[in-house]
Amino acid sequence: MRIVPFIITAFSTILLIVIFNTRWLVPAPLGILLSPQHGVWQNAEPADADFNAILRFDGLKATTQVYIDDRLVPHVFAENDEDAFFVQGYLHAKFRLWQMDFQVRAAGGRLCEVLGATSGTTDLLNAADRYFRRLGMVYAAERSLSLMESDPVTKPVISAYTAGINAYISGLTKSSMPIEYKLMGYKPEPWTNLNTALFLKYMSYDLASFESDFEYSAARNAFSKVIFDKLYPLVQDSADPVVAKGTVFDQPANKPMPPATVDSLYLTFNPDSMSFPVVPQKPDRDNGSNNWAVSGSKTKSHYPILCNDPHLGLNLPSLWFEMQINTPGFNVYGASFPCAPGVIIGFNDSCAFGVTNGGRDVRDYYTITFKDDTKKQYRYNGEWKDTDFRIERIKIKGEADFLDTVAYTVFGPVIFDEKYNNRNKDGKNYAVRWKAHDASNELKTFYELDRSKNYLDYVRASGNLHTPGQNIVFAAKNGDIALRAQGEFPAKWKRQGDFIMPGTDSTYMWQGMIPMSENPQMFNPARGFVSSANQVPADTSYPYYLGAAYPPYRGLIINRELSAMQDITPSDMMRLQTSNYNIFAEFMVPLLLKAVKKPVSGQAAKYWELLKSWKYNNDPDEKGATVFAVVYDSLKAVIWKDELAPLQKYLVPSESTLLEGLLKDSAFVFLDNVNTSEKETLEDDVLLALEKAMPVLVAADRENKLEWWKFKDTRVTHLTRIPELSRLHLNNGGSSYSVNATKATHGPSWRMIVHLAPETEAYGIYPGGQSGNPGSKFYDDFVDHWAEGKYYSLWVMTPQDFKNDRIVAKMSFSR
Repeated sequence: MRIVPFIITAFSTILLIVIFNTRWLVPAPLGILLSPQHGVWQNAEPADADFNAILRFDGLKATTQVYIDDRLVPHVFAENDEDAFFVQGYLHAKFRLWQMDFQVRAAGGRLCEVLGATSGTTDLLNAADRYFRRLGMVYAAERSLSLMESDPVTKPVISAYTAGINAYISGLTKSSMPIEYKLMGYKPEPWTNLNTALFLKYMSYDLASFESDFEYSAARNAFSKVIFDKLYPLVQDSADPVVAKGTVFDQPANKPMPPATVDSLYLTFNPDSMSFPVVPQKPDRDNGSNNWAVSGSKTKSHYPILCNDPHLGLNLPSLWFEMQINTPGFNVYGASFPCAPGVIIGFNDSCAFGVTNGGRDVRDYYTITFKDDTKKQYRYNGEWKDTDFRIERIKIKGEADFLDTVAYTVFGPVIFDEKYNNRNKDGKNYAVRWKAHDASNELKTFYELDRSKNYLDYVRASGNLHTPGQNIVFAAKNGDIALRAQGEFPAKWKRQGDFIMPGTDSTYMWQGMIPMSENPQMFNPARGFVSSANQVPADTSYPYYLGAAYPPYRGLIINRELSAMQDITPSDMMRLQTSNYNIFAEFMVPLLLKAVKKPVSGQAAKYWELLKSWKYNNDPDEKGATVFAVVYDSLKAVIWKDELAPLQKYLVPSESTLLEGLLKDSAFVFLDNVNTSEKETLEDDVLLALEKAMPVLVAADRENKLEWWKFKDTRVTHLTRIPELSRLHLNNGGSSYSVNATKATHGPSWRMIVHLAPETEAYGIYPGGQSGNPGSKFYDDFVDHWAEGKYYSLWVMTPQDFKNDRIVAKMSFSR
């Protein structure tokens, strides 16, 4: 009978061996993950982890000292620039390597290499990798890298940074590998300069690729021009531009003019064509920021204060890495991007600088006519022009490589055709013209901003920024404040690029770029402040077409508050930067309450009373904020859905369109449901919206989630979306209409306030932690304070501080 236990034992042993050495349960072999010597246990960092180190690398020229403080912020003291950027690359990799790797793989269309063709229900091949390849992300990065490497200033910077990253990678062992590599079953590869260029293009994608060309084209073909212009107007009455209204602009000698065929080929609607390709993914429409600077004439100290809070996705590891870099040439402190050298938002001994997104449409589509199915030639300017081809080889984990042939034209890559995401039966081909495809050297912008000493330095540094266009704010200790809507923007005629354009000749191509000297800008304005919050850059007197649908409300409340404030202190700026006041609700709620003349009865009466008593603050415990959000979402559907239903993919008109339409006309034409015989009023629509909102409100109430923080449910998610590596259910306020523009997974990714007094006083925080290791106490230690609206004092070290008690470790880098 001994044979039976033996068989059971042998079978169990074999089964365990198979389980621990295959990827049945997780992407990496379970045995490797659980190995005491090399597995995930090795990523548990002791609370008193020792970061002291003496490191030697052949590529260094001199000795660089790094002092790490009690928040794990490194203060780098180097004897030359190249060593400083080598060390920055090493530190970025030490604390954020997997994040850097993953972001660059996403940008370069290489997620399938490590995740496979699908991840859950997500089609990674077509919705991510293939899309980014066809968009031309790698092509764009290669062109920009060529410019960076030909520049004698940025070539040594990017090369030193890459060398520092690789110095860290070369010292990795199985046990010290970041946990995500172990969980996903792959290893890092050497870093390249192209990776940094790819990351910068990824930021261009995030900030300068939102467009609605297909949606607008479908709407144009569905509605008359009168109705279309009401749904998607060009002018917002409520707009308070970045550059103050009434600013006088010089008129260009060659103002962009529409072609003679614009009415027949471009603006005429075609009701038989309302189906267009669906763009697989788009950046968040709310990717933006707030920034402002107040002059000494408005501050208590009589010195300027600069503030900035970029609004981006809330992720772990965080997008930002805080640090100080000190060399004989500059001394800068602020938020850096793991993947790129330098400080992006910060301050130095003389000035401070910050950015908000410019929001311009710099991505347009053109229809391409090929001679035949081979696509070797396409029609352009009356002749057949040879097509260029780029073969994109996409590696897929566990499968054969996928080869995708992408045609390139004078407009750019043909992103949508019969082989990829083209729902049209007419077989049209769509090429994309994107400003980010042009060679540019954004790295030089921040290299020079980090060293800027005065306004002229700031202007010179800003001039290097082509894409993504940004509103760059500046303040200096000499009292100057400034803001420039900086970028290289296409000079367009009215409505150019809002719809798909004909691509058979050069008629509809961009007619050049707006001279940078003609970009909207302010320098020491009489009102005593400059500000931007992604609103329209200038009023209608600006001679170039700026596009439509800019968010007006944060800019409106910031300008209102700054205009009224005097004797401003950094504490005042903290209160404004974390303000939850909803200015959109200030205008909309009274309209809704006034419209409903009938008593609201039954179960809905409770929620209606909450809305009536609400004071427009999206504070964490406010229930009225939840009622407004749910009722307003329902109201949008009630008002717009009947008109937009014929469109397979539609763009909901902006909040300002609805609000301003109601303010101008109580019988707003879209209040009436086209599918009913009755003529609905605003009261009818509001009551119907309340009725449709009831199931959501009642369910939230029953589950004790009616308080705004619970309903909004802000979370900072790990890039893998693994809940255990994320921070969920944060107790905080804010809304997309508040200065504190916090949503569920999106919001202020770095808050910074710099008081440019003789002794600089600076504060900052971001929703994460300095370490990318989930096993470290520094992984998410800033999150709770960020949610509470608190700040850390930003400590700029000097040589006299080397023995300060805040220093917890010292790293020495030398040859």
